[in-house]
Amino acid sequence: MDRRDFLKISAAGAASLGAAACVSPKNSSAAEEGKMIYRTNPVNGDKVSLIGFGCMRWPMVKNAEGKDVIDQEAVNEMVDHALAHGINYYDTSPAYLQGQSERAAGIALSRHPRESYYIATKLSNFGDHSMEASIKMYEDSFAEMQTDYFDYYLLHSIGRGGDHAFRERYVKNGMMEFLLKEKEKGRIRNLGFSFHGAKEAFDSFMKIHDSGEFTWDFCQIEMNYVDWKHADGVRNVNADYLYAELSKRHIPMVIMEPLLGGRLANVPAAISRQMKEREPDQSIASWAFRFCGSYPDVMCILSGMTNMDPLLDNLQTFEHFKSLNEEELDFLERMATQMKEYPMVNCTNCKYCMPCPWGIDIPGIFKHYNESITAGSYAQSKEQKDYQKLKKAYISSYDKAIPTVRQASHCIGCGQCLMHCPQSIDIPSELHRIDSYVERLKQDSLG
Repeated sequence: MDRRDFLKISAAGAASLGAAACVSPKNSSAAEEGKMIYRTNPVNGDKVSLIGFGCMRWPMVKNAEGKDVIDQEAVNEMVDHALAHGINYYDTSPAYLQGQSERAAGIALSRHPRESYYIATKLSNFGDHSMEASIKMYEDSFAEMQTDYFDYYLLHSIGRGGDHAFRERYVKNGMMEFLLKEKEKGRIRNLGFSFHGAKEAFDSFMKIHDSGEFTWDFCQIEMNYVDWKHADGVRNVNADYLYAELSKRHIPMVIMEPLLGGRLANVPAAISRQMKEREPDQSIASWAFRFCGSYPDVMCILSGMTNMDPLLDNLQTFEHFKSLNEEELDFLERMATQMKEYPMVNCTNCKYCMPCPWGIDIPGIFKHYNESITAGSYAQSKEQKDYQKLKKAYISSYDKAIPTVRQASHCIGCGQCLMHCPQSIDIPSELHRIDSYVERLKQDSLG
C-alpha cells in the first residue's frame, strides 16, 4: 500500500474513528466521557480501545527465595487505572514471564465485571504440541484467567516454520478442529493468530483464509515505523505488506511491538532531538503509537507497560489522539532510515529465549548494549573523542547490569535459544559479537 492509497482510506477512517470514540464499550465510564479512542471490530461490532494492555512486561520483584515474581499489587493498581480510563483489551499468553502472566492478569481483571474488558490469550504450544498437552494448556488458561470464555484466542506465532509448522502444531494433532468446536460453544469468540516470519509463510496463511479451509477472525502483527519498510526481509516481512494484505481481506489487526521492545521510546539522541524539535511537549513513544493508530484498519495497539509512567503517557496519547499527516509520515520514514544505521541488536526483550540453560541473561545483555548505543556512550574506536572515558564506562556499566556468571562470555553456542526467538535473531552470534567487543575494550585493541 503506497502513501497515496493510505491517505485515501485515512480520510474515511478518521470519520469512523470519530464515531467510534463516542460509543461506550463494555460499560466503561471513561468511554462515556468520550476520552478514550475506540475502533469497531467489523467482524462482530466489539468496541475495542485503540490502546491495549500487553501483559508480557508486568512489573517484577524478588520473592523470599530470590526468584523473580510478578508484583501483583502493582499489576492490580495499573489494571484498575487502565480500566477506569477506558482501556478494555488485555493480551497475555501461557508463555509470558515464564508462565506467570495469565495468573496475574486473571487476579487483577477478575476484580472487575467480566463485561468491562476483553481477554486475549494464546495457545503457546511451542514445546509439546500433542493434543493432550495443547488441550491442557487451553484449559489451564481458563483457570488462570478466571473466566469461562475468551474474547480473542490466538494460535501463537505461527510464522516460524511456515505452513509445515502450523499443520504440525494445530492441524495434524486435531487442535484446529477442537478449537473450532470450542468457538461454536462460545468459549472462544474470535479465533486468530499472531505472526512472526517471512513473506512466504504469511502468504500461505492468507491462502488458507482465502480457500475457506480456515478463516481468521483477526490477526496480530508486528508493526512500527521501522518495520513498516525496514524489516529483515529474509526472516520478517515489512509491515506495510502485512497491513495491505489483511486490510484488503477486512481481517481486523492487533498490533504488537509498536515500540520495538521499548527501543522506539528511547531512540538515539540525534533522532530524539529531531522529534523534540517538532513536538516538544510529546513523548518520543507517542510518535510510534500515533504512527500505528494513523492506519484506520488497525483495531488495537498493544503496549507492554511495566509501571504507571508509560501507562499515564499512553493515556495522554490516546485520550488526545492525533493521526499523523503525510509530512509527518515522511519524517518518521527518515527517522527509521537513520535508526537502521545504528549497530543495535533487533531484540524486543520478549524473554522467549529465557531461561538460558547456561544461565546467560540474553535479553539483559542485548538491552545494555542497545541502550549504550542509544545514549551515545558507545566506544567505537581509539580515534573517538573521550574514547578512554567511554571504554571504562561501558565495561563498568556492563559488570553492574549483568553479573559476571551471566555475561555473554559464557555462551557455548548450543543454539537452544534460536527456536524461541520471534525476531529470528542469531542469538549465539550476537552474544559472541558483544563478548568480542567487550574483550577488545578490555585489551584496548579496538580499531
